[in-house]
Amino acid sequence: MARRTKEEALETRNHILDMAERVFLEKGVSRTSLDDVAASAGVTRGAIYWHFKNKADLFDALMQRTSLPLEEMVPREADDPADPLGYIRALTLRVIGRLISDPQCRRVQEICHFKVEYVDEMEPLRARHIDCCSSSRALIEKKMKSAAEKGLLDPSVDPKLAAVGLHSLVVGLIQNWLLDPKYLPLAKSAEDLIDSYLDRLRAPVKRRRKTKRKAHA
Repeated sequence: MARRTKEEALETRNHILDMAERVFLEKGVSRTSLDDVAASAGVTRGAIYWHFKNKADLFDALMQRTSLPLEEMVPREADDPADPLGYIRALTLRVIGRLISDPQCRRVQEICHFKVEYVDEMEPLRARHIDCCSSSRALIEKKMKSAAEKGLLDPSVDPKLAAVGLHSLVVGLIQNWLLDPKYLPLAKSAEDLIDSYLDRLRAPVKRRRKTKRKAHA
């Protein structure tokens, strides 16, 4: 019986988080009250307080159960891939692919970008977002430097600026797609744009070889 009660409590908690996610997405975090969440979840306000101290605690729990797409870049880092630019390409497309295929990830990402203010009790989310961007950008820069050392990057390219540019491209694609999913087919557009960006960074010989292979394909 005790085990069943514990399972029911966990089920209720997850249900509250599911409903909070949808209400936050619809109304925005600042305009959503715990009464709104309780009504959506079909539970009492007391049930909300049984599982969460306040709205900030509820929102934090919501964020902790879902990783942001860019957070997946660092744990998957390879030691020293033979083709750092190809590695970066695959990694960025995998991040975007997850956003497209995972509805919950997409909803949480939309809340983070458009439905919350990074002030007061939401400051930890801002810190997490900054850390996520810094870590993923640092990884890209590291691979750009590796590409330069292997002679795969055009000598005129600054690895740090190249990393900032690619990171900005990926973040911009994500934000614009979340804002208006009908504007462009993200999967196809992202692949074309990232390929075009990376191709312009490659050393001239590598670029010519890639073009030649495409011509014979």
